[in-house]
Amino acid sequence: MKSFKFLAMSAVIGSSVVLAACGGGQGSDAGDSGEQLKGNVAIDGSSTVYPIMEAVGEEYTATQPGVQVSVGLSGTGGGFEKFTKGETDLSNASRPIKDEEKKAAEEGGVDVQEFELAYDGLSVVINKENDWVDHLTVEELEKMWVNDGKAKKWSDIREGWPDEEIKFYSPGHDSGTFDYFDEVILDGKEITESATLSEDDNVLVNGVTGDKNAIGYFGYAYYSENKDKLKVVPIDGGNGPVEPTKETVMSGEYAPLSRPLFTYASVGALKDKEQVYDYVKFTLENAGELAEEVGYVSLKDEEYDEQLKTLEGLKK
Repeated sequence: MKSFKFLAMSAVIGSSVVLAACGGGQGSDAGDSGEQLKGNVAIDGSSTVYPIMEAVGEEYTATQPGVQVSVGLSGTGGGFEKFTKGETDLSNASRPIKDEEKKAAEEGGVDVQEFELAYDGLSVVINKENDWVDHLTVEELEKMWVNDGKAKKWSDIREGWPDEEIKFYSPGHDSGTFDYFDEVILDGKEITESATLSEDDNVLVNGVTGDKNAIGYFGYAYYSENKDKLKVVPIDGGNGPVEPTKETVMSGEYAPLSRPLFTYASVGALKDKEQVYDYVKFTLENAGELAEEVGYVSLKDEEYDEQLKTLEGLKK
C-alpha cells in the first residue's frame, strides 16, 4: 500500500472533500469478480474519525477511479442527522449511536450496521509555554470545565498555580468527542460558559497554541499532528498520571479517556450499491494500517476479520 499523505488537518469544517484518483486505475480486487466499479459513496460525521476515512478514500480511489467518495466532517451528531434521513451511506462517529438516533433511522427507513475502526485516546492539551501543569486528575478536569457561573482561574484548580483566567477550547455539541467528554468528565453537567466551542479541531488547536492560559481537548491524531506546538496533559484516572500513547490507549491504562471509533453503514446501501459494500470491505481490510498512519491505534486483526464476516453476511 502506498504511503498516505496526511491531509486531514487542513480540512475546512462543514465541507465535503471529494476523493478521486487521477489517471488510469491499477487492477483492483474490489468487487467479487475484481471489476472496476462506478458510482458514489457519501460519508459524513465525526471530525475525529475523518483522518482515517480520508486516508481510506485516498487509497480506495487509487484502485477504483470510477467511484467518487465524498467525506464530510459535520461532527458525529451532524453526521447522524444526515444519515438517519438517508442522505449518506456511511456515518462516522466517535461515540456509539444514541437510542434517539436509532429511532430516527428506523423512522427514516434506514437499517443501521455498526463497524468499529480504531481506538482513540481523547487528548487534553495545553500551550507549550504552560510550565505549571504536570498532570490533571479527573476531579480537577471536572472542577475546571463544569459551569459554576464564575470565571475559572488556574489558582482555583490547584494551589500555587497562576492567578490567571483559563481559556477553554472544546469540540461543539454536535461532536461525539464532546459527548464522550460530557459523559466521563462533566458527568452531564453544563460546560463552562466561557468555553470556545467548534466542530473544527483545527480551530481548537489554533486557540490553544495562541494563548499561554489555554486548555483544550480533541482526538489523539490531532495532538499527534501538532505535538511540536502543543503539550499533552497526563491524566490521573485513579491510578496515577498516564499520558495517551498507542500502548496506553490499547491497554485501557489511559482511563477514562480511551474510546473506540466507528463508522455506521446503511444496510440498504450495502445491499443495493456494490460500490458502498466494496468500500466498507476495503475500509475494514485497511483501517488498522491507515489508523496507525494518521495517529490512532488499530484494533486486533481478528476484530477486523470478525467484522468482515459480519459484512459478508449482510450481502446474502
